Amino acid sequence: MYQYTNIGCYKSLTELSLGNNMLTGRIPLSIGNLSGLTLLYLSQNYLSEQIPSAIGNLTNLIGLDLSQNNLYGAIPPELGTLKLLAYIDIFKNQLSGALSDGFNNLTHLNRVGLSQNHFTGHLPQNICIGSSLTWFLVSENNFVGAIPRSLKNCSTLRKIIATDNQLSGNISEEFSVSPYVEHINLNNNKFFGQLPWNWSGYLTLTELRISNNNLSGRIPAGLGEVSRLQKLHLSSNHLYGEIPRSLGKLTLLLELKLDSNDLLGNIPSEIGQMSRLLNLSLSANNLSGSIPEQIGNCTQLLDLNLSQNALVENIPSQIGNLPSLATLDLSQNMLESQLPPELGEMQSIEMMNLSHNKIFGSIPKSFDHCFSLISIDISYNKLEGPLPNISAFQKAPFDSLRNNKGLCGTVAGLKPCSQSTQRNTSRRTTKRMIFVVVAPILATTFLLVVVVGIFILARSRKRSVESKPQEFTRNMFTVWSFDGKMVYENIIDAIENFDPKYCIGAGGFGSVFRAELPNGQVVAVKKLHGMDDGALRRPKDFANEIHALTNIRHRNIVKLYGFCSHVQHTFLVYEFLEGGSLMHLLSNDETAAKCEWIKRVSIVKDVANALSYMHQNCSPSIIHRDISSKNILLDSEYQAHISDFGTARILRPDSSHWTSFAGTYGYAAPELAFTMEVNEKCDVYSFGVLALEVIMGKHPGDFILSTLSASSSTSIAYDILLKDIVDPRLSSPSKQELKQVALVAKLALSCIEPNPQLRPTMNQVCVQLLKEIPSQFNVFPIVTIGQLLDLQMTNV
Repeated sequence: MYQYTNIGCYKSLTELSLGNNMLTGRIPLSIGNLSGLTLLYLSQNYLSEQIPSAIGNLTNLIGLDLSQNNLYGAIPPELGTLKLLAYIDIFKNQLSGALSDGFNNLTHLNRVGLSQNHFTGHLPQNICIGSSLTWFLVSENNFVGAIPRSLKNCSTLRKIIATDNQLSGNISEEFSVSPYVEHINLNNNKFFGQLPWNWSGYLTLTELRISNNNLSGRIPAGLGEVSRLQKLHLSSNHLYGEIPRSLGKLTLLLELKLDSNDLLGNIPSEIGQMSRLLNLSLSANNLSGSIPEQIGNCTQLLDLNLSQNALVENIPSQIGNLPSLATLDLSQNMLESQLPPELGEMQSIEMMNLSHNKIFGSIPKSFDHCFSLISIDISYNKLEGPLPNISAFQKAPFDSLRNNKGLCGTVAGLKPCSQSTQRNTSRRTTKRMIFVVVAPILATTFLLVVVVGIFILARSRKRSVESKPQEFTRNMFTVWSFDGKMVYENIIDAIENFDPKYCIGAGGFGSVFRAELPNGQVVAVKKLHGMDDGALRRPKDFANEIHALTNIRHRNIVKLYGFCSHVQHTFLVYEFLEGGSLMHLLSNDETAAKCEWIKRVSIVKDVANALSYMHQNCSPSIIHRDISSKNILLDSEYQAHISDFGTARILRPDSSHWTSFAGTYGYAAPELAFTMEVNEKCDVYSFGVLALEVIMGKHPGDFILSTLSASSSTSIAYDILLKDIVDPRLSSPSKQELKQVALVAKLALSCIEPNPQLRPTMNQVCVQLLKEIPSQFNVFPIVTIGQLLDLQMTNV
C-alpha cells in the first residue's frame, strides 16, 4: 500500500521530471530539501502561486523547467545563487516584475526561456557573460531598453527571440551579435534606424524578423548574401526605396513579408527564383508597374498578397498555375484586364480578393468548378454577366459584389439574369441546384453519402497545368542532429531506392518504408506521391505536415526527424513505431486479443492528451482534421501517437477558419457537410468515434446512427448498450475495468453529440479520464506536487 513519509528521504534524488501530469497546487517549500537535484522539470501542469525561494537551496541544479503553468509573482532573487544553472525555461506563466540582479551571476546559462509572462524592466546586462548562451527567448513580455551588451558579443548565440516587448535602440548598433546566429526575431518592438549593409558574415542565419518597429532607410542589397535565409519579415516599418533584386538569390526563402512600408518601383522579376516560397506579402506599399509573370515559378506558394499598391496592366495567367495557392489578394490596385480562366482552375484556392481594380468582362466559366473557393470579393470593378454557380459566389454578401458594370444573379441586390443568360447556364445550374437542395435532406441520416458526394464532385474537376519540376538538391534534406546529405544517402541506400520490399504501408498521400540506418537506428520514411512531371500531387499537405510537426512536441505525437524535397522524390522521415497503426491492430483478431482493456483505455487517454495539448497548449491552436484509427500509431508498449498532419489547420486569430472538406469518412463531424468551418469541436467528434472504435474493436458507424436516432440522451444509450458493444474478442472486463470502459464510452458519446456546442473540450475529456482512471504506473491520478514528493511505496 501507499504510505506518506517525510520528504527528507529524497535528498539523494538527482532528477525529478513530472511534466505533463495535470498537477495542481503550489510548489511545496520542502522542494528545497532535495539538495542533490540537478534537473527539475515540472512543465505543462496547473501549478499556481509563487515560485518558492527555497529553490535557491538547490545549489546543484543544472536544468529548471517550470513552463506552461499558472505561476505568478516575481522570480525569487535566490534563483541567482544557482551558479551551475545552464537551462531555465519558465515560459507561459503569469510571472511579473523585474528580473533580479542575480541573473547576472548565472554565468553558465545555455538556454533561457522567459516568454509569455508579464516581466518588466531591463534585460540582464550580463546574461551571456559566460559565453555559453545559445537560446535567449523573452517574447511577449514588457521588457524595455536595449539588447544586453553581452548578447552583442556572444559568439555562442544561436537564437534570440524577443518579440512583443518595448525594447528599443538603434538597429544598426544591435546587429553585432554572433555571426553564427540562426534565428533573430525582434518583431513588435520600438527599434529604429537603418539596417546595416554588410550581411556577408551571417553564415547560418535562417530567420530574420523585425516587423512592426520603427526602422527606416532602404532594404540592404547585402541581405541577398545571407544564403541560408528562410524567413525575412520586415513588415510595418518605414522602409523606402526599391526592393533589391539581389533578394532573388535567396533560393531557400520560405516567407518574404515586406508589407506596410513605403517601398516603390517594380516588383523584381527575380522573386521568381525563390522556388520554395510559401508566403509573399508586399501589400500596403507604393509599388508600381505590372505583376511579374515569374511569380508563377514560385510553385509552393500558399499565400500571395500584393494589395494596396499601384500595380497596373493585367493579372498574369501564371498565377492560376500555382497548385497550392490558398489565399490571393490583389485588391486596391489599378489592374485593368479580363480575369484569366486559369484563376478558376486553381485547386487549392480558398480566399480571393480582386476588389477595387479595373477588371472587366465576364467571369470565366472555369470558376463554376472552383469548389475549394470559400470567400470572394470582386467589388468595385467593371465585371458583367452571371455569377458562377458555386457557393462562394451564390452566398457572397452584396458588398463583395457591388459596384460592377453588370453582374446578375440571385444574390440580393443584383439584378436577375435575362432569360437568354439563364438558358445558356441552365445545364450547369440544374446540376448544381440538385446538390444544394438535396444535401441538407440526406445529411441528416446519410452523412457519409453526402460527404462522399462532395468529395467526388470536388475531385471531378479537370485541369491542365503545366507544372515545372521542382528543382531541389540533396542538401535540401533537413534533419535534426544529423548531416543532411549523409542521412539522405543512407536512407536511399537502406531501402534500395524505395524498393517495394521495404514498404510497410500505403495511402492516398504516400507510401511508408522501413529504413534501418548504418548506426542501427530505424526510421519510417513516407515517400509522397508525385505526378508524371515530378510535381507533388498534394504539396499543401507536405507543407502542413512540416509546419505542424516542427512546432509541436508531445510524447503522444509522432516525431518528425526531417524532410527532403528532391527532383526525383519527396519524403518525410519520422520515428519508427513498431506497433503499427491502431486500425491494423484492431482488424487482426490475434493482435486485437493481445490489446487488453487496460491498454485500450490507455490508448484513448494518450490520444486525448495529445489533442488537448494541440487545442489548448499550442498557440495558435492546431486542429488535426483527420483523427482516425489509421492515423494513430503504437509503439511496442502500446503507447499511442497521433500521426499524419497533412490536413492539419493552425487556427490563427487573423485568418479564416473555413476550408474545403478534409478527413476520413465515418470520423468527420456532421456539421462539416454544411458549414466547412474548422474548429476544435471537429476533432472532438472524431475522437469520440475513435474511442468507441477502441472499445468495440471495429468502426462504430451503425452503432452511432442507431444510438443517435433512438434517443437524444447519451446517458440512457450508454447504460443500455454498453454490454452489447464491447469487443467480444476480449474476455469480459473486470469490475474495475468495466468502470473505466463505461467512462470512456460515456465520454465518447458526449463527444459525438450532433450539436457541436454541446460537445466537451478535449481538456474537459482529459480531466475526466485522469480523475476517474488510475494511471498504468500506479500513481495517484490527481495529486499535488507535495503529495507526489512525499509518496513512498512500502510493503505492509
